[in-house]
Amino acid sequence: MYQELLTPIHQFLGCTTPEAWIEQAKKPTSLPIILRDHLLCELKAAQSAVFLLKRYALTPEGIESITQLVAPYEQYAYKLIGDRESLKGKNTLSKLIKPRAGCPYGQDMIDKMVLLIREELHHFYQVLEIIEDNGFVYEPIPASRYAKGMIKHVRTYEPEALVDKLVIGAFIEARSCERFAKLAPYLSEEIGKFYVSLLRSEARHYQDYLALAQSISNDDITPRIQHFRQVEAELISSPDNDFKFHSGSPTR
Repeated sequence: MYQELLTPIHQFLGCTTPEAWIEQAKKPTSLPIILRDHLLCELKAAQSAVFLLKRYALTPEGIESITQLVAPYEQYAYKLIGDRESLKGKNTLSKLIKPRAGCPYGQDMIDKMVLLIREELHHFYQVLEIIEDNGFVYEPIPASRYAKGMIKHVRTYEPEALVDKLVIGAFIEARSCERFAKLAPYLSEEIGKFYVSLLRSEARHYQDYLALAQSISNDDITPRIQHFRQVEAELISSPDNDFKFHSGSPTR
């Protein structure tokens, strides 16, 4: 029923999730790890979009607004300040934010990234609900090698650095979509339906990142997509002793 969403994602990615990862993920003991890491991944996706807006597109007033938007989620995720009720409905901006003067792609970036941020923060809240409703306890866990492994390939000059960051964002969203679909059949009906429900937004996010990257780049971004496709596939398919949502092939 969601094959039309997954077909272009499978074509975009350089490999499928290893069977060894799926076998590890299917174990009941892996579910708390997956959910805690997934919650943090939703926050990090929002934070990455916030960083891009603050670095490239927003006025000081806009930076203040977007910082306040994510702050309650960061306080909970990293310092356990607040609770589920205190986060309910917090993924909204009190006013519209405008691009800084002279930024030709600013409004497009704001339109795409603000929607992404709000959706990721809503998903954060939904994952927290699932964690608590299933009797698990949330606690922060270290990040996997995945995002850092791609970031180190970002070029150091602009606008190429921004283009690379956007392409990386596309791969992270596409991989998330692929893994939600891989995991869903092996989870409880409630969690499986939730993961399937995320496919549409994640699929749109990866497309938005690519469209924005191409609109900003002076050149065809296909070579950078091909480069990061190889980097991402290596991170996903190579042995990894740290099991997480975006980790590679488990070694134990």
